[in-house]
Amino acid sequence: MGRSNTPMDPSRNESRRNRRIREAIIESSFFFAAVTSILVMVLIFYFLIRESRVAFLEVGVLDLLFGMKWHSAGDVFGMTPIIVGSVMVTFLALMINIFVGVPLAIYLAELAGPRSRSILKPAIELLAGVPSIVYGFLGVLILVSFLERSFDMLTGRSILAASILLGIMFIPALTTICEDALRAVPQEFKEGSLALGATKWQTVRGVSLPAASSGIIAAVVLNVGNIIGETMAALLVVGNMPRLPSPIFDIFDPSAIFTSVIAGEMGEVAHGSLHYHSLFAVGFVLLLIVTVLNITADLARAAIRRRFGGY
Repeated sequence: MGRSNTPMDPSRNESRRNRRIREAIIESSFFFAAVTSILVMVLIFYFLIRESRVAFLEVGVLDLLFGMKWHSAGDVFGMTPIIVGSVMVTFLALMINIFVGVPLAIYLAELAGPRSRSILKPAIELLAGVPSIVYGFLGVLILVSFLERSFDMLTGRSILAASILLGIMFIPALTTICEDALRAVPQEFKEGSLALGATKWQTVRGVSLPAASSGIIAAVVLNVGNIIGETMAALLVVGNMPRLPSPIFDIFDPSAIFTSVIAGEMGEVAHGSLHYHSLFAVGFVLLLIVTVLNITADLARAAIRRRFGGY
């Protein structure tokens, strides 16, 4: 028997045409969003380069980056005290972040029972939603006063205070991302390890952590950007004194970081002055550091995935 050549239902054709139109609109929207994000990033770099160019030309690239003194009243702009303070605060805060956040993520993803997780998980998410200015106020009222009394300090506003506050502040973000990475590891991997006689902790250490390493590294690098880019909380507790600690590793000294200098001085600076352009140079260096960190993290994640796999 021959195949009937009945015409297709016009309503079905119309439905397919509408679906194709909707898909094309969605694809175009996604493409537009991607192009817009790239364009915004390029414009940010262009604006910072344009505004900081005067400082780099008048002060000099080496003098601006490696100068040992930042004294805006005397038009002396050297970023070394700011860079040293930022590195010390970021490193110490990240250590607190990792030593608390990663074990907490392991406990929530691998070891916690349903009841414990139902209590801890919402509490951590609630902490992640606390505004940074609230952390800053608590740091001034509690942490700074505690450090003053405990270590007989002239002022508790210091590198140590900023490190502790920022380290605690970003624990929820690190914990959440690391937990998601650990939960993405296929259950078959863990069951195979347990079936071979490994204990629960051996499975976590030898299977779950290596498989989730790319996600954990991404979480750590993301938190580096969060810590080094935090403004209000750090401004309230770090002291905002752009000078080198004496001795250099004295974490009890006040200091300044990139964001605290910009936030603390930009409101009083004369538009178009050398000080104004130098603050934009500080912002440009900060953006450059964060960009390099993100690119490095992507390369490291790709290398780990090629060698070990990753989730």
